[in-house]
Amino acid sequence: MSAELKIERIEYRKLNGRQQENYNFQKVSGILADYGFATIRLSDDWNGADFIAQHADGRTVLLVQLKGRLDVQKKYEGKNLWLCFPAHGGWYLVPHDEILSYLLESTKIGQSKSWRDLGGYSFYRLPNQIVKTFERFLLK
Repeated sequence: MSAELKIERIEYRKLNGRQQENYNFQKVSGILADYGFATIRLSDDWNGADFIAQHADGRTVLLVQLKGRLDVQKKYEGKNLWLCFPAHGGWYLVPHDEILSYLLESTKIGQSKSWRDLGGYSFYRLPNQIVKTFERFLLK
């Protein structure tokens, strides 16, 4: 006797926060595999990292904070973290401190209430200046 399985695509927006994080991890893991990385999901944030990406070269290991959009945080500074977030039909994998320095120097996020009072700032849409400056970090 064989069972019939009906598989349908899901709507990302209908997933809860944890399900979205799982979905995003699976998506970016597949893309990183194309670049020679194997990923290991951490059950709890470790030093700010959601997962570890190990390259096939045997030397490169990245601690990655997975986000649903560009989101910089004071608590991630100095931890050698990479931010990974979707935008413009691909995934960005960018050093947190590098993009944070750029944002503090070239935008007004440092003056925002969110940055001052909550220690973070997120972008619902990626501004064109960031797209151009960090296009080398876009994985497709």
